[in-house]
Amino acid sequence: MQTIGNSTIVYKQLPKSWRIHQQHLTPYLFLLPALLILGLTVFYPALQAFYLSFTRYDLIDPPQWIGVANFRRLWADPIFWQTLRNTLLYLVCVVPILVTAPLGLAILVNQKLRGIRWFRVAYYTPVIISMVVAGIAWKWLYADNGLLNQFLKLSKLSAEGIPWLTSPDWSIFSVMVVTVWKGLGYYMVIYLAGLQSIPEDLYEAAAIDGSDGFRKHWDITVPLMRPYLLLVAVISAISATKVFEEIYIMTQGGPLNSSKTIVYYVYEQAFQSLEISYACTIGLVMFLMILALSILRLGVQHWEPGA
Repeated sequence: MQTIGNSTIVYKQLPKSWRIHQQHLTPYLFLLPALLILGLTVFYPALQAFYLSFTRYDLIDPPQWIGVANFRRLWADPIFWQTLRNTLLYLVCVVPILVTAPLGLAILVNQKLRGIRWFRVAYYTPVIISMVVAGIAWKWLYADNGLLNQFLKLSKLSAEGIPWLTSPDWSIFSVMVVTVWKGLGYYMVIYLAGLQSIPEDLYEAAAIDGSDGFRKHWDITVPLMRPYLLLVAVISAISATKVFEEIYIMTQGGPLNSSKTIVYYVYEQAFQSLEISYACTIGLVMFLMILALSILRLGVQHWEPGA
């Protein structure tokens, strides 16, 4: 019983079991709107794509069940294997650079110097630039009469310049440069947060023991930054697997499919050839790759040194 002003309210104590169920149910009620949105925009389309990978569907006729025929076609598709090799090449070449180079930048901008914030802003600026703008700008730089080839000709390093985007030997590596340029600042900020959590006392103690200069970073910084290194490695690997915008803007997968990755091949089959079911099959393979990397990322997040 509770008295409020001139009114008296009589209520019964809720059963203990009901209160416990209510406490357990409340968080899910808060999650329900987000789960509904995810179900409509993520989970249902994913299940639909999984179903379509076992059918023949071209947006015109109704889906026809064909079993694993799309997977057999995928196994015999030379372009798919080429795009898979290109994607793995992207991983092998881009990820090590995005793991190591941003750490060096983070160490540089972590110094207590006047105007160091301007350097942080300068290194981070490519991250906030739209990939469309960045791709067009780099495409101009890579042009036959672009700035890079003009520099090579003036310095007599190359008489005719380099076909950066028109040669099968150079195209994918030229696109990789843009990916690295865009990602350096982003991963630098992650490393910078980790560096600022390292106590200065450790570096002072290392200096007394004779560990100074580059050696102090090898003895102290790298071991303490290991969780951040692993996290950046997994995140950059997932991003490299899903690369699309720079390829679409700069090369469109050419020449001769030399810069075509799995994501671009999915786009090409779905929206240019209207092979929806085959695109879903390719997307399923890509999903399994990203799922493996995502599971690895969860393991990294819960990993602790010495555990």
